[in-house]
Amino acid sequence: VTGGSSGIGKCIAIECYKQGAFITLIARDENKLLQTKKEIEKYSVNDKQVVLCISVDVSKDYEQVENVLKQAQEKLGPVDMLVNCAGTSVTGKFEDIEVNSFERLMAVNYLGSVYPSRAVIATMKERRMGRIVFVSSQAGQLGLFGYTAYSPTKFALRGLAEALQMEVKPYNVYVTVAYPPDTDTPGFAEESKTKPLETKLISETSSVCQAEQVARVIVKDAIQGNFNSSVGSDGYMLSILTSGMSPVTSITEGLQQVVCMGIFRIIGLFYLGSFDSIVRRCMMQRERSESADKTE
Repeated sequence: VTGGSSGIGKCIAIECYKQGAFITLIARDENKLLQTKKEIEKYSVNDKQVVLCISVDVSKDYEQVENVLKQAQEKLGPVDMLVNCAGTSVTGKFEDIEVNSFERLMAVNYLGSVYPSRAVIATMKERRMGRIVFVSSQAGQLGLFGYTAYSPTKFALRGLAEALQMEVKPYNVYVTVAYPPDTDTPGFAEESKTKPLETKLISETSSVCQAEQVARVIVKDAIQGNFNSSVGSDGYMLSILTSGMSPVTSITEGLQQVVCMGIFRIIGLFYLGSFDSIVRRCMMQRERSESADKTE
């Protein structure tokens, strides 16, 4: 599990550990990794289970990522499931976000998933088994005010997941792309400190989920080999609305998309209208405030 020292990544590791898995946690902060290791070990179901910690930046050096994953596989055996959960976020108006933030987010959120996946895929194909999970976001299904740096990196994961799934499906290797909503994590709390007002108001139209709930859904979908993983009714509607040419796991899933697409599009248009209204109101309030300041 990359990004496994906190948030959704940590909860996914705990969920897998509860089911008897051997866990490798990958993150940058060694102290947080060791704290998380102790926390996860409380959930062991047998004495043989191991939690291995590796401190590395998965977005910087592919050869380093490949080497540490080789070491992990030498200690614990081949990777049955890789969960790409390392990620970060920057919010703000497009023109206010530093250019290097766009580069950093693409490195962490996209390449940080490419590198570990690239390091394990050959072995999975040889073994004719494996699961790869990409943790995207609902902001990877629709672009929202304030997420011009973040959304594209999460959209990119879907493109990678779709193309990779087509390549590896004949080898009995399955890809899952998860679209969690706003989730109560340290990263979300940090992001909320700098969110533009418009982004906050749009976010408040849906509730914040708990990381444990999101993790349970992702692990279940990954084990079942589902391509899409969504949480709650909003997540279900978004997954159908944005299904496009995404692979389906069953005929039933495909039929649900066909039947529900029209009505969900109507509902979605109301949501988009309300989001536009929020942005316009905030703009008008800001202009009135600026005008009042000038007259003073």
